[in-house]
Amino acid sequence: MKEAEEQATNTIVYTSQENQLDGGRGSSRFIQYKWWIQIVVFTMFVLSGQSAATMLGRLYFINGGNSKWMATLVQTVGFPLMLPFIFLFSPSKTPLEHHHQVTGKSSWTTLVILYTTLGIFLAGNCMLYSFGLNFLPVSTYSLICTSQLAFNALFSYFLNGQKFTPFIANSLVLLSFSSMLLVFQSDSKETGKISRSKYIIGFVCTIAASAGWGLMLSITQLALQKILKSTSYKVVFDITVYQSLIATLVILMGLFASGEWKDIKEEMWDFESGQASYIINLVGTAVSWQVFTVGYIGLIFEVSSLFSNVISTLGIPIVPILAVVFFDEKMNGVKAVSMLLAIWGFVSYIYQHYLDDLKEKEKAISVNLDREVNLTETRMTSQ
Repeated sequence: MKEAEEQATNTIVYTSQENQLDGGRGSSRFIQYKWWIQIVVFTMFVLSGQSAATMLGRLYFINGGNSKWMATLVQTVGFPLMLPFIFLFSPSKTPLEHHHQVTGKSSWTTLVILYTTLGIFLAGNCMLYSFGLNFLPVSTYSLICTSQLAFNALFSYFLNGQKFTPFIANSLVLLSFSSMLLVFQSDSKETGKISRSKYIIGFVCTIAASAGWGLMLSITQLALQKILKSTSYKVVFDITVYQSLIATLVILMGLFASGEWKDIKEEMWDFESGQASYIINLVGTAVSWQVFTVGYIGLIFEVSSLFSNVISTLGIPIVPILAVVFFDEKMNGVKAVSMLLAIWGFVSYIYQHYLDDLKEKEKAISVNLDREVNLTETRMTSQ
């Protein structure tokens, strides 16, 4: 009777352990699927926001917009749209195991310095991008922007401990050649409308902005890991809002100091497609950049700054195609080769992530098998 009771007890324990193991597998699958859904959502934010903002930014200059400061301002001024998300992901609605109080980890002085630095950096980058978008055909501009991936990889190696594999190295080389190839493109219908000096200024500004953007992404990832020390989504929106607030204040000071604010009313009246289109263009650009910003910071948060940058390069084929359709730009041989190299580089990087994912799955299966073997051995020993 006593042996029967012990056997029944052991059976209950083993069943409970097996149920926990099966429950762990289900939970693991759910977490993995949820993670991939989040990655897809953030990726769509990056691609749609970046493409729409770039096209609208170029349309602003084509239709008669001349203010570099205004073109820069709309890249950051939409930050109030993120405020509802800060309240949505407040600590009271975030699981305790996934949230750390930021104020408990960093002093206000540290946070102010961090957000001010990122904000000033963001303002400078936005201004450089505005010059590039004004002086270059939008397809050329977007392809040159792929160089930010190589810069980001370099900074990630030193600041974030990014490891390089042959596939990642191949991706970076291809994407770098993709943008640098445009230096040698011959005069086309688009570049013929731009003076050589402006083309060079646009090219240099875009390269400089790409380098700055790559550095900023690495610094953002480092800040999330070392300073903010939070796994809450609230920190994603905090960093978006605060750095954009600082950047907006800096750009507004530049707008008023330069005197360009005096010409805004006249610029709106002279806008080729009308005053309403002028306002819609600026509002649409501001909203699009905020969608992009949430997407890229989310990808940094979930994966890495380098992955976030790689996803943004996926928009490379989108913008030139849209430029051909809406702006009547020509897709010459150099641009086509540049685009193919960029796509090849992107696929190479994604393939490396696919291999990493397979390794993680194999590791998880191995761990589960070991647990099952140990469970079986324990059962046999007890019997």
